[in-house]
Amino acid sequence: MASQVLHSPLRLPFFAFSLLLLLLLPFSSAIRTFRYPPAGFADFSRFSEAPEYRNGADCPSSSSAADTASSCDPSLVHIVMTLDSEYVRGSVAAIHSVLKHASCPENVFFHFIAAEFDQATPRELTKLVRSTFPSLNFKVYIFREDTVINLISSSIRLALENPLNYARNYLGDILDSCVDRVIYLDSDVVVVDDIHKLWNIKLTDSRVIGAPEYCHANFTNYFTEKFWSDPVLSRVFSSRKPCYFNTGVMVMDLSRWRLGNYKKKIESWMELQKRTRIYDLGSLPPFLLVFAGNVEPIDHRWNQHGLGGDNVKDSCRTLHPGPVSLLHWSGKGKPWVRLDDNKPCLLDHLWKPYDLYRATDSTSPAPSSYSSTLISYLSY
Repeated sequence: MASQVLHSPLRLPFFAFSLLLLLLLPFSSAIRTFRYPPAGFADFSRFSEAPEYRNGADCPSSSSAADTASSCDPSLVHIVMTLDSEYVRGSVAAIHSVLKHASCPENVFFHFIAAEFDQATPRELTKLVRSTFPSLNFKVYIFREDTVINLISSSIRLALENPLNYARNYLGDILDSCVDRVIYLDSDVVVVDDIHKLWNIKLTDSRVIGAPEYCHANFTNYFTEKFWSDPVLSRVFSSRKPCYFNTGVMVMDLSRWRLGNYKKKIESWMELQKRTRIYDLGSLPPFLLVFAGNVEPIDHRWNQHGLGGDNVKDSCRTLHPGPVSLLHWSGKGKPWVRLDDNKPCLLDHLWKPYDLYRATDSTSPAPSSYSSTLISYLSY
């Protein structure tokens, strides 16, 4: 695929956590979303420079030359995220959260995938990342949208049809061929634990991806009746027990991905979808068709997802029971939108401390004492 490169433990019981939020923060309903930044590229100048996070004495040295980190260095933690003008505020907060909680932040390398025809150019986005995180190890790649545009079918929500949502299908082609393992993260997450713990998870039995699985979910809901009533199509799951997993947080072995030509396998299902509608949810179902039932199960703490509500309603959610290492605002509602509109959900205040955007007016940040109390309490 054609691409171009621009260089450049949270241990808290669920009920105690819920009670703490209810005591400290007011409840409010969620609202509609809008494109960000509304005023275009000029808004990018309002991002503050992040604090500088350095390695501790116990961090291993990178195998790259001093003062430079290579995108090919296997000793680094490699993270892939998309980067676009609509979700850049979320991306910046996600990067900030990773660095803040990483035991060895200088040993993290970010690979950013930028859309070719975004309202902010890849070069402008590169400049933003560099000015916000001056010491960050990263590389920006351009995603050619015509690679996938003719394979995308209509979804239940317009945002799910964005070609950049499908960039994860092409990581084996987009990234340097020397990159053989990555963590893929959506732009609407914050990490509140050491990312090195997720990186060190083993992919056993030649599995290609690892992700938290949710086997209690009704798997039939992710495909149409037409799919399930077709004995040939539904037979794809006959030899495995499929479970839902969220593609916004994945550990991926790109060597096995390339060897197995999984890009083509996903594309084949997308081509079928264009001919006969077998699902409604954008880029997720093709991943499920290829991988569900053959995923390395990762602890649920690494994807507390659904905090943005469902894909139709922008609704407030609570956390699933259990510890939290990663918060994920998947769904229609995004925390920066709700905070700016002065109608945040409770959990949006946990995203706010990682936000580096300087608003021009008075929005709705949680009182500093509340945020400080929450974050310090959740760190133990």
